[in-house]
Amino acid sequence: MKGHKGWLDIPIMAAPRGKPSSKRPLWILVLISLVCLSLIVVYLHPPQQYSSCYLLSKVCDHLDYWLPPVPARVLTDEELISKAVIGDILSMQFPHKKSSKIAFMFLTAGSLPFEKLWEKFFLGNDGRFSIYIHSSREKPIHVSPLFIGRDIRSEKVSWGQISMVDAEKRLLANALKDANNQYFVLLSDSCVPLHNFDYVYDYLMETNISFVDCFEDPGPLGAGRYSENMLPVIEKKDWRKGSQWFSIKRQHAILLLSDSLYYTKFKLFCKPAMEGNRNCYSDEHYLPTLFNMVDPTGIANWSVTHVDWSEGKWHPKLYRAEDITFELLKKIKSIDENFHVTSDAKKVIMQKPCLWNGTRRPCYLFARKFYPEAIENLMNIFSNYTDF
Repeated sequence: MKGHKGWLDIPIMAAPRGKPSSKRPLWILVLISLVCLSLIVVYLHPPQQYSSCYLLSKVCDHLDYWLPPVPARVLTDEELISKAVIGDILSMQFPHKKSSKIAFMFLTAGSLPFEKLWEKFFLGNDGRFSIYIHSSREKPIHVSPLFIGRDIRSEKVSWGQISMVDAEKRLLANALKDANNQYFVLLSDSCVPLHNFDYVYDYLMETNISFVDCFEDPGPLGAGRYSENMLPVIEKKDWRKGSQWFSIKRQHAILLLSDSLYYTKFKLFCKPAMEGNRNCYSDEHYLPTLFNMVDPTGIANWSVTHVDWSEGKWHPKLYRAEDITFELLKKIKSIDENFHVTSDAKKVIMQKPCLWNGTRRPCYLFARKFYPEAIENLMNIFSNYTDF
């Protein structure tokens, strides 16, 4: 037995193999080394027509293609609920009917100086509109029977505070109780109509988007108002700015009232006199940022309410009685491009055509800011020109 060799004692011969192919990996390493060396040389000594930063950015673009994707962030319970609710709302259909109405929502401090003008605008269109008035300081005195009994429960509104957004939501909540209200227009006490009712009704009812002003401003009055306390729900890249005077479809009105996730971030971290001596105004950022994040293709990115900021002041141009002419209103009505200007040192002007269902059309249905003294001139123009 000692001389017997077990199977463990038998030398195991390796299976014949081909010669290892070391050339291929070696050539790959050499090729990668040459590419890297070339990139370094080009970066250090770039051609005159290209900068080093430009070439490096191009290299990074190609590297991003090969890098593994960044894992998705785990959403909180609040984010999951918000995502589910908003997704369900956006999938709803709200077909327009013959009984469909536009809700005109007036956000004012007291009485409306242009009630008689609006009365002329509304007359003859019963069943196609509804009126809601939020007066934050004093009970309005109405001069038109169309406005009597249209006041809602109101609370104090402070300029630049979240209470402005609260008032907007309060108006929407009252208007949404009427199932026939399919479009919702926010107006101030200094707003006037630019067209007759039929034109406005068709303009809003015959499109499937909302008119919410929205643009990206990298300057101190735009991105400079963003707070990192809004992370991770709202990132700086999603931050937008725009006028508060919106005109939105029913679907988006319901979405606004259902939102608490994004609203809470603005309530806590977007207000005047924040850290670093910065000011943030929720009424200028909440709606643009929200819709940019949840339904960017569902808004037109401009407001149908015209306002003139060309004077470069902290407030828009104010129209007095002597300013009111047929030519002025005709000029505003004919504008078919919307403008935005960044607040940084570059003052970049962003100019885009107003596309309505893919067709270029005039941008504005309403205009502000008009002094109360302008009422007589406005009434005269509306009474004597048939195209209004």
